Amino acid sequence: MIRTVGYLGPQGTYCEETVLRLYGKTGARFKPFIGIDTAIRAVAAGEVDESIVPVENSLEGSVNITLDTIAHDVNLYITKEVILPVKHNLLAKKGSQEIAAIVSHPQALAQCRKTLENLYPEAKLKPVDSTAEAARIVAASDGLFAAVGSLKAGEIYGLTVLKTNIQDNSSNSTRFIGLEKQPVTQVAGKCKTTLVCQINGERPGSLYHILGEFAQRAVNLTRIESRPARTGLGMYIFFFDMEGSIAECNIAAAVHAVEAKCLWHKNFGSYPVYQIAE
Repeated sequence: MIRTVGYLGPQGTYCEETVLRLYGKTGARFKPFIGIDTAIRAVAAGEVDESIVPVENSLEGSVNITLDTIAHDVNLYITKEVILPVKHNLLAKKGSQEIAAIVSHPQALAQCRKTLENLYPEAKLKPVDSTAEAARIVAASDGLFAAVGSLKAGEIYGLTVLKTNIQDNSSNSTRFIGLEKQPVTQVAGKCKTTLVCQINGERPGSLYHILGEFAQRAVNLTRIESRPARTGLGMYIFFFDMEGSIAECNIAAAVHAVEAKCLWHKNFGSYPVYQIAE
């Protein structure tokens, strides 16, 4: 059966680049979606077998729409993590002289904030749904717009590259996750396990005691992230990424102990981690 993979589109996004790196030679079908949440819900609805979406950037932190959607709106598993080095470029129509506005995905604009201020201090920054959508908008504009995006997006929409590598930090990279209805059954090599839970914030030391369950079993947490629980002001849920697989005794014991202390929890499973070379 041919696999269908969803991603944040349109063509030319870094998300598409990640999907092509993973599945470009497998014969899989690719389906772009206009929003991250739409791509995630498409998996739950059975429209696609898997969706690849961004979850964190090394400069700007977590992608909140991804975290909120997988925590509250769907019941899916993380089946892979893919880290992609991101090199941003400033794209414009051929012959553009004056740049009045620069458009891109909010994360991309934030990752290039200092560089853009130095290059075009008077230009307005306008967020749009994706870096590729930004390139499409610039291609249809009057020449006063520029976009932050990939070289491929520039090629697709016939844009000129005004400047390459405009990210504020050369180590800029984005972490993407694959989401599916079923978990990975066996994980070999480098892997992670992710758990989200809501603790009793009215009880002093609640988070301390949760963290203690990981510490006493020598489980290495690679990320802790809080998001609103949507149950009241001051109520939060916590995402825990840990190094290793649930098949390991210490991780299984820690997860079981943490779940027993939570008001609510969701286990996203264990999954392999891939690093895409530059």
